[in-house]
Amino acid sequence: MKYKSVLFISLVVFVLDQITKYMIKTSMLLHESIPVLGDFFRITFVENTGMAFGISFGKNIFFTIFAAIASVAILVYFFTIKGKYLFARTAMAIIFGGALGNLVDRIFRGSVVDFLDFEFININIPAFDLLFIHFPGYSMTRWPVFNIADIAITTGMILLLIFIAFDKENEGAAESAAL
Repeated sequence: MKYKSVLFISLVVFVLDQITKYMIKTSMLLHESIPVLGDFFRITFVENTGMAFGISFGKNIFFTIFAAIASVAILVYFFTIKGKYLFARTAMAIIFGGALGNLVDRIFRGSVVDFLDFEFININIPAFDLLFIHFPGYSMTRWPVFNIADIAITTGMILLLIFIAFDKENEGAAESAAL
């Protein structure tokens, strides 16, 4: 399969991501939530200026530059393995489509549109002190809101890890190189 066929996967992921984000942004108010499966699954419009799960340190420009560099690195790697490893190339194409979707959001919107909102098991870690360090505790009842690009990046990473774990040809080459 030629690289253009595999990159078509990136295009499909990117277009699906951008269409869904456009639909959410133009039909919902910020922080509006629509129940789909009761409280378990909702469509909730949020804008994320941080990275995954809304974690934020630094300014949005940092995440934009990081996403751009990561996207270029993915493309470079994708083309260096162009004739082999279809499974790995497909995983990279899925990751690239998602990364590009979130990068476009950061560049043109200044934030990433997230909208898939799922209930999560209740996690409650109380605040505590360990030696001289105070840990403020942590609580979570819902999974952080995410989007199609996030699903693609996560799926692609899982596929890539499966490839790395089970690729016997790569394992033999790595052992030969180590000797």
